[in-house]
Amino acid sequence: MLTGKKRWLYIAVPIFFFWFFGQIDKLGISIIQTDADFLSDLGITGENAKIGFITFIFTIAYAVSNLFWGVIIDKLGARKTAMLGLVVWTITMITAGLSTTYEMFILSRIVLGLGEGMMIPVCGKFIANWFHYKELGKAQASWLSGNYLGPAVGALMLTAIIASLHWQAAFFLLAAFNLLLVLPLFYFLTRDTPEEHKGITHDELSYIREKNPVDKKDESKSFAQDYRYWIVWFGMLMSSFLFFGISIWLPTYLIEAKDFSREAMSSITSLSWLFALGFVLICGYLSDKTNRPSLMATILFALTTIFLCGGIMSPNAIIAGICMGLAMGTQGGVFHLSNLFIVKFSTPETAGRAAGMMGFTNIMGGFASYIMGYLRDLSNGDFGTSIIVLIFASALGFVAYLFTLKRESAELRVIHNNQSIVS
Repeated sequence: MLTGKKRWLYIAVPIFFFWFFGQIDKLGISIIQTDADFLSDLGITGENAKIGFITFIFTIAYAVSNLFWGVIIDKLGARKTAMLGLVVWTITMITAGLSTTYEMFILSRIVLGLGEGMMIPVCGKFIANWFHYKELGKAQASWLSGNYLGPAVGALMLTAIIASLHWQAAFFLLAAFNLLLVLPLFYFLTRDTPEEHKGITHDELSYIREKNPVDKKDESKSFAQDYRYWIVWFGMLMSSFLFFGISIWLPTYLIEAKDFSREAMSSITSLSWLFALGFVLICGYLSDKTNRPSLMATILFALTTIFLCGGIMSPNAIIAGICMGLAMGTQGGVFHLSNLFIVKFSTPETAGRAAGMMGFTNIMGGFASYIMGYLRDLSNGDFGTSIIVLIFASALGFVAYLFTLKRESAELRVIHNNQSIVS
């Protein structure tokens, strides 16, 4: 079954679980921060700005570390970098579970952010080195599926663990998954390039290395010289603000603003992550099929604006919750397309740095979490003002991508003309 397709086992499987558990490590805090014992133990009950600061400081560390991880990965290789990061994650999960003060927990989140900052560059490097140009969309979707399926499962899993045990147990369990499952997958299955892997045949290697006949990319030209890269970079700033703003505060929004029970909250939260997974899979298929990723990103930002308006205007709690989940889901699609652009606008040699620069945009996620908490404090716990800020961010993302459509349309005509000549 895997003849000629072993790259999907050796690379797609490890990076799927890499993100599956990495995202639970990162975003499981949205569930944990709704637990009264967690808030009480850290002394932050009712202090929304301090709660938002947990994600703020994590994403600051995460975003800044992307800048140096990209360079390290291009020098050290994706495999060793991933394993180093996994060891760091394991230690920080244990430290978080042992935290007895707010300051100690914050320190664990800073170190976790520094360790997880290599996730996007690692995957960008693996995808650039291991996959054929016609399957980049599906290859990106393989790890982005873990990016959203992980929190979907994690929302239910963490809710059950906290209800039956304690919030500390959630961190210890995540540490065990990283150490006993994900780390061995990278050690035994992956190599930095297919040329280094004994399981890759000559035929599969030749297929991977086949050049795109219509790719006119100048290998000597830096990705930083392509204006479209910076439009995507700005789009990712907005997407990060939207995604973290919604995902971190969604469970609290459902419980405090819409009076959902904890069980109903976890169901809607899990469904929201499944929406994101659905948009990733759809974008993975359509981006390879249509060659119009910029148009798709433009549409996704427009849909985000519509869904956020539905979330703030709908009088029905369930519809409002689902609209917020769909808004988060559309940004899952934008994230997928942005990582596709990283590979498109860079070379295998510079993919780590290009992804590192793109990963820096996660810094806006931290501001989103903190700003939403701060605005809630100013509004006596109301979410209205903070959601309006999210709507403004989605509108900016929509406008930015409009400037990519003309160039993309011209490239598509070149592709069709070349196909006509060949046929």
